[in-house]
Amino acid sequence: MGIAVFTLTSPLHDRESIENYTKEFFSHLDFEFDYKGEDFSTWGQADLNIIFVRTGGTENLFKQRYLDVLDVKKSVYLLASYSNNSLAASMEILSWLRQRGINGEILHGSHQYISSRINSLIQLESARKAIAKTRAAIIGRPSDWLIASDAENEAIRSKLGFEIGYIPIEEVEKRCSNVGPGKDGAEKIYEAIKSVVKEHQLNAFTIRCFDLLSSLKNTGCLALAKLNFEGIVAGCEGDAPAMISMIISQCLTGKTGFQANPAKVNTEKGEVLFAHCTIPLNMVERYEFDTHFESGIGVGIRGFMKEGPVTVFKISGDAQRFFAEEGELIENGSRPNLCRTQQLISFNDKEAAKYFLQNPIGNHHIIIPGLWKKVICDLLNS
Repeated sequence: MGIAVFTLTSPLHDRESIENYTKEFFSHLDFEFDYKGEDFSTWGQADLNIIFVRTGGTENLFKQRYLDVLDVKKSVYLLASYSNNSLAASMEILSWLRQRGINGEILHGSHQYISSRINSLIQLESARKAIAKTRAAIIGRPSDWLIASDAENEAIRSKLGFEIGYIPIEEVEKRCSNVGPGKDGAEKIYEAIKSVVKEHQLNAFTIRCFDLLSSLKNTGCLALAKLNFEGIVAGCEGDAPAMISMIISQCLTGKTGFQANPAKVNTEKGEVLFAHCTIPLNMVERYEFDTHFESGIGVGIRGFMKEGPVTVFKISGDAQRFFAEEGELIENGSRPNLCRTQQLISFNDKEAAKYFLQNPIGNHHIIIPGLWKKVICDLLNS
């Protein structure tokens, strides 16, 4: 649907000169848009809706004529130029919105800045729509030790637009027996989970995978690594907040991220060692098969991701707070006393490491290649 631009103009200004100025102003901006003018009847139908406050004296015009068609649950973006008291009117409108608890932002500055910011916003709005369309479920219940990792469906629906369903893990266990011959246990689990995902039309799930150790004598690590590679968000241990974080990551960055838990924190150096027995196969340069760490059976993944910039991210199950910090992956490990994929991350802000010891959001966090803190904050703070 792209970008739609609506306008506010005071009747005191000369209409022709304002129209000419508008054409000149937009000729310097680098983004495609559908110009709607003063007709707000299609407000909200585009991915990104922007109001160009063309002149001063439009504050009551905004309040009286157009507020009834605005979706006040979403941020309101006001475009302001250097001329005709555009910025002053935009500031008054934004202050009025803020007084009513409505988020918003004034898009103002150089043509390069405005173009860059709008292109970032369209990326965010596209991600929001993709997140809201998510069909997610927990297969089984969260693992017993995840006492702080539930998700509140009402809060998630209000903030992100989707709900989390429930599927008994017995569905996976039963389907394993129907998988044809010639496949080992890990591959059978992959085929069984994929069948469940297809039947329930899921594009995201987390599974109580440790139950498979006793019922099927194997693990889901390989299945999750492969399904993440195929574009299905696949989390483990039934950790719903970790899955939600992976959904956000997938829709925003195109990468599901690596679900892992800290094994060692060095606050003096600002370093954290993360580990887990699975990682999306499209996130690594190479990988090896090993056993699952805790049980010593099945198949675990030891993946080696390219060293460089990363973002560590986690949202809470009530969507009220999140952690997002950037750093460097400085070492891929292979210690025998930890889960198989191991990543040592040095945070750009060394103080960030204290969060894991003082105010963590559960134990699992999501490691995403690249620097994504700003766009994550933009998405979740608006």
